[in-house]
Amino acid sequence: MPAPDAPSDSSASTPASRTAGVAGLLTAEVIFGAILFVLAFGVFFYLTRVVFREHSEVFDDWGFAQMDRLRNAQPWTYGVMSFITFFGSVKFFVPASLLVPLLLHRRGFGRYAVELLLAMGGGLILNELLKYWFHRARPSTALFYQYGLSFPSGHAMMGMAYYGCLAWLVVQHSHRWGVATALVGFALLIGCTRVYFHVHYPTDVVAGFCGGAAWLVLLRTGIRLFWKEKKAAEEAI
Repeated sequence: MPAPDAPSDSSASTPASRTAGVAGLLTAEVIFGAILFVLAFGVFFYLTRVVFREHSEVFDDWGFAQMDRLRNAQPWTYGVMSFITFFGSVKFFVPASLLVPLLLHRRGFGRYAVELLLAMGGGLILNELLKYWFHRARPSTALFYQYGLSFPSGHAMMGMAYYGCLAWLVVQHSHRWGVATALVGFALLIGCTRVYFHVHYPTDVVAGFCGGAAWLVLLRTGIRLFWKEKKAAEEAI
C-alpha cells in the first residue's frame, strides 16, 4: 500500500518560517530602536505639554541664557556657528539629499540611496505638518530674520534625519561607530546653533531632535520589514 503523500514543503515550513521571522526581528537593533522611539516620542509630547499647555518658559530661558553667555564671552563663535548652521539649511539639504543618494546608487548601494531619500522626504513632510499643527511663532529676540514657524525646529529635525540616517548606514555597512557618533554629534551641534541665534526656542530644537529620531526608527522598521518580505518572496520563487 503506497505511503500517504507527505505534506508539501511550503505548508510544513510556514509555521517555522514565521517563528524564525519573528525571532529575526528581535535583534539588538530592533530593541534599541524600540527604546529610542519610546523615549523620543515621550519627550516630544512632554514638550508639547510644557510649551502649549503649561506655557512654561523655564527651559527656553535657561537655554538662551547659556548661548548668550557663550556669545558674549567668545565673540568668535558667531562665525563658527554661522558656518555650522548652514549644514542644516535648505540650501544644503536640497542638493545633498539628491547628490549623496545618486552617489550611493552609482556605487552599488541602491538600498542605502532609497533609505536616505525616504528619510529626508518623509522627514520634511512630517516637519511641515507638525509646524502647521502647533503653529508656534519664532522668538522675538532672533538675531536675524528667519522665515517660517518654530515648533519643531526644521534644522534639528532634518539634521537628525539626514545625519542620523547616514550614521545608521555607516554602522550597518562598516560598523564604524566612531564615524556614526560624530555624525549624530554634528546634527546635535546644528540644533544648538539655532538656539545660539535665537531663531528657535530650545524646546523647538529638542522637539526637532526627538521628531527626527522617531521618524528614523519608524522608517528603519518599515524598510526592514519590506526587505525581509521581499527576500522571502524571492526565495519562494
